[in-house]
Amino acid sequence: MQGLEDAEWIRHFGRFEPLPDNLQEPLALRYHGHQFRAYNPDIGDGRGFLFAQMRDGKNRLMDLGTKGSGQTPYSRFGDGRLTLKGGVREILATEMLEALGVETSRTFSLIETGEALNRGDEPSPTRSAVMVRLSHGHIRYGTFQRLAYRGEAGNLDRLVDYCLKEYVGSPDLSGEDGYAALMDHAVSGAARLAASFRAAGFVHGVLNTDNINITGESFDYGPWRFAPRWDDGFTAAYFDQFGLYAFGRQAEALQWNVHQLAMALRAVAAADSLIPALKAFPEQYEAELSAALLRRLGLQGQDAATDAELVRKWEAALATSGLEPDRAFFDWRGGDVRCDRPAYSAAAFLPFREAVAGYKALPGALAHDYWRDEVPCSMLIEEVEALWTPIDERDDWTPLYEKVAAVRRMGEAHRS
Repeated sequence: MQGLEDAEWIRHFGRFEPLPDNLQEPLALRYHGHQFRAYNPDIGDGRGFLFAQMRDGKNRLMDLGTKGSGQTPYSRFGDGRLTLKGGVREILATEMLEALGVETSRTFSLIETGEALNRGDEPSPTRSAVMVRLSHGHIRYGTFQRLAYRGEAGNLDRLVDYCLKEYVGSPDLSGEDGYAALMDHAVSGAARLAASFRAAGFVHGVLNTDNINITGESFDYGPWRFAPRWDDGFTAAYFDQFGLYAFGRQAEALQWNVHQLAMALRAVAAADSLIPALKAFPEQYEAELSAALLRRLGLQGQDAATDAELVRKWEAALATSGLEPDRAFFDWRGGDVRCDRPAYSAAAFLPFREAVAGYKALPGALAHDYWRDEVPCSMLIEEVEALWTPIDERDDWTPLYEKVAAVRRMGEAHRS
């Protein structure tokens, strides 16, 4: 795909002319899923499809999937389209999450298509677009749920074998050993995802089983938000009236989801092969959360118990103080408060201040010049809206490009 002219790019990624030596027909996937804990057997790729696949430098299978590419057999009553604003929001979500160390799909391409769309939750008519995302896979928990629901044990076994080969890296496993390996892979990925969301201060908004990949990779960003405060009750979706997927409940939601995956695998697997992985979720989540928060703070870990206690005190300080998480992480990078803020001397931060004194900074934790900026890079909803306004009113994309560059610079600082 290197060296494509603009017209060629639009042919392939706007009109989906097949890429050489690849899928000749787009593939809309059928699946089921629990949506806000209610089972729905009537869903599938309603506004996107699998467009192409490739191997990366590690020989991993990678998918190019679309969003907003029009109606499929599973669109039901939808038009299958994506608003341009929705595409811009997905760019911002994936860029910010990648910079903060979350395993996420990447927004590969966004092309305006020209239709005027009517939507009830934003000013209409609004501009339309088609997007392509790059990810490690599109096989969802709901794919397994569909096959179990339909009693297709043979196809369920074939799907397990495929996932063991392409995503787990264990093509020789089969039977109960294979089911156990796949379950362990899913639980590990879900625990890592939940922890990385929390460390990033991120709320996905719609953690239904049809929105969770077997790879544990985050994707499909609709009503997402970064939390302005460390508030466990903070939600992203206006329709999440009971806070099912609130900031503090995302780990619970992902644990519930892996249990639904296990229920689907019970159509072919014995419970004894699945239960050990399920029981391991809480411990794996706690370990992943400690690792993720220490990475963002730029600190070297100690033993599990000491790290967990530091994390508890850090989260308590953030929640009690009401400070903006991005600012606090920025100031405490490397364990050294680099500005004189009275809030950090208040009672809320004293337990953390005492605990962190025994920690060392990661090598190079403060080497990047980003850490000498006046303010940290953030992605609160007010800025997202502000970035959309010049695009909408003047077709001015400069602020968006500048923001993406700033986010990537922040990502470099976190990785240095």
